[in-house]
Amino acid sequence: MAEERTVPVPSSWMTPSGRSGRAVARACDIGIALVVLVAAEYYSGDYDLLLGGLMALCLLARRRYPGTVMAAVLALSIVQHLLSNLYDLYETQLASAPASYNVAVLFAMMSVVHHSRTTWMPYLAGAVVLLAATVEAGGISPFAIEPAIDLSLLLTYWGLILTVWLTAFALYTRRLYAESQAARALHVQREQEQRVRLAAARERADIARELHDVVAHSLAVMILQADGAESVLRKSPDMAESALKTIAATGRDAIDDMHRIVRVLREGNPGSPDSADSGPQRRLVTLDEIKVVAERARAAGLTVDVSVEVGEGRLSPAEEMTAFRIVQECLTNVLRHAGAGAGVDIRLHEEQGTLLISVVDDGAGTLAGRGVGGSGGNGLVGMRERVELAGGSFEAGPRLGNGWHVRASIPTRTKE
Repeated sequence: MAEERTVPVPSSWMTPSGRSGRAVARACDIGIALVVLVAAEYYSGDYDLLLGGLMALCLLARRRYPGTVMAAVLALSIVQHLLSNLYDLYETQLASAPASYNVAVLFAMMSVVHHSRTTWMPYLAGAVVLLAATVEAGGISPFAIEPAIDLSLLLTYWGLILTVWLTAFALYTRRLYAESQAARALHVQREQEQRVRLAAARERADIARELHDVVAHSLAVMILQADGAESVLRKSPDMAESALKTIAATGRDAIDDMHRIVRVLREGNPGSPDSADSGPQRRLVTLDEIKVVAERARAAGLTVDVSVEVGEGRLSPAEEMTAFRIVQECLTNVLRHAGAGAGVDIRLHEEQGTLLISVVDDGAGTLAGRGVGGSGGNGLVGMRERVELAGGSFEAGPRLGNGWHVRASIPTRTKE
């Protein structure tokens, strides 16, 4: 399983990250709880210390459960408010209200605004605290006969609450922005990794096609030439010598191509602009090479008829390479599956901005029906991939009767 990688989210003092960040956050929560607890000790009400202690205890979980903590702190504030209005009944101070340890309500509100994962919770938290402040400043309680709103106290409460709420909301929006930037960076990183993997896969496919074309064609020619040389070695030394020369030339070309492919594997494509100094430039294959492989196929015993009706300079190097590799692979397949004596007709011509390739054999060789070993259809797959990468169409299959046909059309970037 691939390891999941993430991009760290920029953190603020409200949301520290990492082991040390979590330790700092825990220390801050404990410090805030101690502040609330110490503030409660200054009041002489019977339940002030208890209420303040419970509020302080709730604040320890404000980051993990902000909504629950705020509900609990508000409930304790309501109890505090009710107890503070029971003085006339019990003739003793049960709780003080308002009190400085009510700052716990502001801390709880900040936690909801900053750590909330829903859009409506920050606004609800602010509205509830403003309502609670209005009730407290207005002296509204079940035991009050004539509530009287202290306007100056109410404005002071509202100003403090709005200041705290806006500060927390600014931190909240900053956190959302940081998370969105981190998510975007992670998305870009994954896209880049995907592009690298796709490029590597394309490069491997290109190298595999090159290896198949070089090895399959060269070995097929060399095997048939060696068999022919063996059969005529004593009867016709001249023919045997010609076959051996063809084997040697084919082997040298194959070695050169193998060296180039190995150099690409080690250093990247030496023909690319980014690696101009990494070695010799890649050998350009042109349509003229078709005549060379056709001549070698004739030397191996095939009857090859070639017609190339494409103006000079009308095709790009990539298009010429694609056309050559298709013809080379077709001749390799004829040598492998039909053998000496088969006839091959090769036609290349350009028509309305499209290069048309047709390779047809009559299947009449000495190996027809037996072959000298195959590649499991990889040759056809490689040709199809080459044509599709060039944006063209490919067709291959048996003819009516004997033989095989291959047809391909490749759109060209015609040079003016």
